[in-house]
Amino acid sequence: MKRELFDSDHDLFREAVAEFLKREVTPFHDQWEKDGIVPREVWVEAGRVGLLGHGVPEEYGGTGLHDFRYNQIVNEEICRAHASGLGITLQNDVIAPYLVGLTDTEQKRRWLPGFASGELITAIAMTEPGTGSDLQGITASAVRDGDAFVLNGSKTFITNGINADLVIVVAQTDPEAGAQGFSLLVVERDMPGFDRGRNLDKIGLKAQDTAELFFDDVRVPAANLIGTEGRGFVHLMENLPQERLSIATCAVASAAFVLDHTLAYCRERTAFGRPIGRFQNSRFVLAELATEVDLGRTYVDRAVRLLHQGELTVEDAAMAKWWTTEMCNRVMDRCLQLHGGYGYMMEYPVARAWQDARIQTIYGGTTEIMKEIVGRGLGL
Repeated sequence: MKRELFDSDHDLFREAVAEFLKREVTPFHDQWEKDGIVPREVWVEAGRVGLLGHGVPEEYGGTGLHDFRYNQIVNEEICRAHASGLGITLQNDVIAPYLVGLTDTEQKRRWLPGFASGELITAIAMTEPGTGSDLQGITASAVRDGDAFVLNGSKTFITNGINADLVIVVAQTDPEAGAQGFSLLVVERDMPGFDRGRNLDKIGLKAQDTAELFFDDVRVPAANLIGTEGRGFVHLMENLPQERLSIATCAVASAAFVLDHTLAYCRERTAFGRPIGRFQNSRFVLAELATEVDLGRTYVDRAVRLLHQGELTVEDAAMAKWWTTEMCNRVMDRCLQLHGGYGYMMEYPVARAWQDARIQTIYGGTTEIMKEIVGRGLGL
């Protein structure tokens, strides 16, 4: 189905993103997967060509454009290039709303220029070893001591955790206040007591650094509190819909990438004297997958419009997130099956994409949590 979401400016930007990935990422990504991390210079180059800082005011080095379609294009092209190691999506889609919308002028001056240029890499630390989707179960604590908070605790599964210069940490600042007792503190790279654990060995997303973080009596200046003290949980809830929509855009784009590769394979691979795509079973499977990808893309494009209009609900984003990520995993699995034994070989794109996609139904809130959100929205 013809897409009607983008205009000519978006099309030109898409060309620039694709060219950047072709030049700076694709030739090196296999090595980054072996290394388990993307070099910092790539971030700086991404900032130089305008891939970072959408929504950051021009006075701080950003584009000043509050248009998620540009973020969506970056996400789609990263998926199309199968550049799964880039944590740029996290920086643009997840972190930006916090550093743009919740910071004061002094904080903006300190952080946003480096954020937009790629010199400052960011992360957000919510998940703890004993706490997954239940954010109210967070135990990391920050006790006020004069002009600072003393932060203790640990976090895990933190994207950009090794490279990050700034980490937004969700911590309890008032244990007696329940959901009203959480705050958001920005921990900077060289703060004493802030240590990184191992770069975690994951099933997929091999080039993306994902780490454990430890905080032992870290003195975080009160000037590094973002948003309102005690309203951290509210700030998270306000920003999670965009994060979940971001994941949905990647899920649809990843599914489309693998479907395209599988279509080409089914046209070329022969069995019993003819291309396997000409067998009815193959045609029917591919027809189903093409339909699902298109339906997912149509819903996500509509959700992006609603986000731009300020009308995307928590339930809308949850629906987009759970359905598209489950769809993506179905597409990956069935496309791998159509490849036969070659689908199990890592040199084929479908094998790595299948591994990378599995996390989508987990991070950003599991499918089960998304369904719970939707169910509550139905008054159940």
